Amino acid sequence: MVINPTYLATRTRSSRSFDDARKRVIKTYREWLRAAPEVQSMYSLNMPVSAIRTKIRQEFERHRYVSQLKTVDVLLFNSHQEYQETLNFWKQLTHVLKYFRTEEDPKAALPKTFIQGFLEGRN
Repeated sequence: MVINPTYLATRTRSSRSFDDARKRVIKTYREWLRAAPEVQSMYSLNMPVSAIRTKIRQEFERHRYVSQLKTVDVLLFNSHQEYQETLNFWKQLTHVLKYFRTEEDPKAALPKTFIQGFLEGRN
């Protein structure tokens, strides 16, 4: 397999308006949804494609109400970076599974307070 580091590479740019940012977010969201079956097969994930798409939706919904244009641009950049690294197979299985960790293992969730984490012996 030939490694092509420029595969899926795009230029970093700023959005001109919220309408432009909205179009870019929708485009990125659709790219992620279309890539879900490929991600499942590449990383041999033991979960249905619908669960992967649900997690993608949750990640996008987490930042739904961001109101600063520059923050949206940074989030889009980070999303595309994750997309490129995932589809170029530059990640290991554990990097992909970290997004699903809290659903699978309830103990993996971070403690609510510092004291609770300290008493549990977590760093």
